[in-house]
Amino acid sequence: MNSFNQTMTKERKVVQPPHPEPTVSGWYTAAGPKLALLPQEGDVACDCLVIGGGWMGLHAARRFAELNPQSSVVLVDAGRIGNNASGRCMGFVIDLAHNPRKRDFVEDIKGNKEELFVNLDGIAYIRSAVEEHGVDCDWDAQGKYHSAATAHGVEDLHRFSQALDKLGQNYSWVETPEIQAITGSKHYIKALHHPGTVLVQPAKYLQNATRRLPANVTVHENTPIVAVQFGAPKHICETPAGTIRASKVIICASGYLTKFGFFDNRAIPLYTFASMTRQLTESELSQVGNKRAYGLIPANSFGTTVRRTIDNRLFLRNVYSYATDFKTTTQDVMKARVQQQIAFDRRWPELSSIGFEASWGGLLTLAQNGGMVFGELAEKVYGAAFCNGTGVARGAAFGKAIADLASGRSSPVVDILKTRASPSKPYPRPVTAMGVRIVTAVRFRQAGAEV
Repeated sequence: MNSFNQTMTKERKVVQPPHPEPTVSGWYTAAGPKLALLPQEGDVACDCLVIGGGWMGLHAARRFAELNPQSSVVLVDAGRIGNNASGRCMGFVIDLAHNPRKRDFVEDIKGNKEELFVNLDGIAYIRSAVEEHGVDCDWDAQGKYHSAATAHGVEDLHRFSQALDKLGQNYSWVETPEIQAITGSKHYIKALHHPGTVLVQPAKYLQNATRRLPANVTVHENTPIVAVQFGAPKHICETPAGTIRASKVIICASGYLTKFGFFDNRAIPLYTFASMTRQLTESELSQVGNKRAYGLIPANSFGTTVRRTIDNRLFLRNVYSYATDFKTTTQDVMKARVQQQIAFDRRWPELSSIGFEASWGGLLTLAQNGGMVFGELAEKVYGAAFCNGTGVARGAAFGKAIADLASGRSSPVVDILKTRASPSKPYPRPVTAMGVRIVTAVRFRQAGAEV
């Protein structure tokens, strides 16, 4: 099983809370009314405490509450739900991610089939929130376009298509005139359309899904856990204004799970950055294609991801950087914004002078070996972490599965995740940081016009 079941102690451990983000996510500002803010205060008790209100934590809280309707569940997030790392992604709910540069990607049929199965379970759980509970999130099941602007980008698309062929996946090629008509940009020369992905407004989904949680869930935002004592009969988790005593704890705090004493120094924290335009005018919309909304994933993973949204904005994401101590700065965000403006200029030169309304970064946690955390970490302490990218469908599936496990249930997804490798120790931090900076710089240059 993917866990190490730490020996339980009653020692109090101080936990470093997440660093505040230097800028607000554009998704969050555009998501509509915010949740009523209710930080935790005083001494409270619950049957299950879920730490982290992102894709994993939100769905873990929902699932545990559904399975245990007589149990009290508390969900805490260190910041505002929707403005956390999960709400800072590009909103692709991906069924099958692509990584054509990974040598065994095409050949790893078993791994890709398991990945597809897990992600489809996550998509189905998110869809049930939309269809059964009325969660508004600009749900758009149109699939995604893998776009190429260069000859080497087209080669990457062909490698991806080989994996899709082996998996029996449907897809279609989009030639130059069509992709340029869809986007209004002469920058693109070819694309591959893969139909399984859903586009959402991530901050809107996270906020509205929180509003639709079962009645036995209490939510506290701006409530970091600052110290813990794990042990029977109750785990004691301290917040800035009180304590939460819980019979079970589920930690869904991404790389910050390591701050709770589990898998210490295993996380490789990265930031990726995005910028958002204001809402485009009718005349401006005519310059960005004949399709109301779309999502473009670059053929080269270091290229620029693009969204045209239902509310008539453009989002561009590129640039990765090593996040020392899990944090970034306003200077880092503004530096990335320069690269996003260059990408904007390349794609829509007649429009790009409007610039951006918001720019932000989002934390992404990797493991050197691609491993993940899943399982019972100590007695009645459970955790899921390390999405290694493409975290929307994957995160929802992981959160649902860890709640199943914490409820004493199994499932095909639980069985798959139990077999996953644990995150390995990376090289010493200075070596890892330098290596990430060198690799990302080289890959960014190699991506060329795909950026």
